[in-house]
Amino acid sequence: MSFPSTEITQPKPADLVQNNAERALLEKLRQGDSASFERLIREHGSYLMTITRRYLKSEADVQDSVQDTFLQAFRSVGKFEGRSSVKSWLHRIAVNSALMKIRAQGRRMEELEDDSVSLFDDKGKRIETEPEIGHSAEDEAINNETLTAVREHIEQLPELSRNLLLLRDIEGYSTEETAELLSISVASVKTGLHRARKSLKKQIQRDQQ
Repeated sequence: MSFPSTEITQPKPADLVQNNAERALLEKLRQGDSASFERLIREHGSYLMTITRRYLKSEADVQDSVQDTFLQAFRSVGKFEGRSSVKSWLHRIAVNSALMKIRAQGRRMEELEDDSVSLFDDKGKRIETEPEIGHSAEDEAINNETLTAVREHIEQLPELSRNLLLLRDIEGYSTEETAELLSISVASVKTGLHRARKSLKKQIQRDQQ
C-alpha cells in the first residue's frame, strides 16, 4: 500500500463534532463495507503519513506504521463510539503505532530522572527557583522563527525530548495523554517537557546569534 508524500501541516487532534457524512461512513465501516475502507485510506492516508514521519526516520517504517494504523482502525471500528472525528481517532492510532514501532525496534528513549519532588509540590505547582519555560514550541515559532524551522530544531533533540514536544506542543495532547502514550508518569512529562522547552529555546537563541 503506497501513499503520496505531503508537506508538513499543523494538524490538531481536537475532538470535533461529526457530520452526517462521517457518521454514515462509520456505519458502513462497521458493516464491513470494503469501498468505505478504501475511501478511508484514500482520504486520510497522506495525512497519517505526515503525522508518522514526525516520529519515524525510515520511510519503510513510516509505510509499515501507517498500514498498521489502518489495520488497527479496521479491527477496532466497532468499538469506536464516535465521540471525536474520524481524523482525530486515526491520528491517535497513528501516533500510538509509531511509538510502538520505536519500542519494538529497541530504540531506547533516554532515561528521564523523575525529579518532580524538586520541581513540583504535591499540588503540581512548580517550586523550582529557575523561571519556568511555560510557553510551547509553537510559541517559539511565533516569536522567533517559522514553525518549519522550529521543527528542524526539535529534530536535533534527544528522542524523548523530541517526542514530548511533538505530542504536547505540536500535536496538542494533554499531559495525561502524553504520559499514557509514552508510558511514563505525569510528573516525568512535566519535568521532561520543561527541559525540552529550555533546550529548544537555547538552540534557537544560539542559531540567532
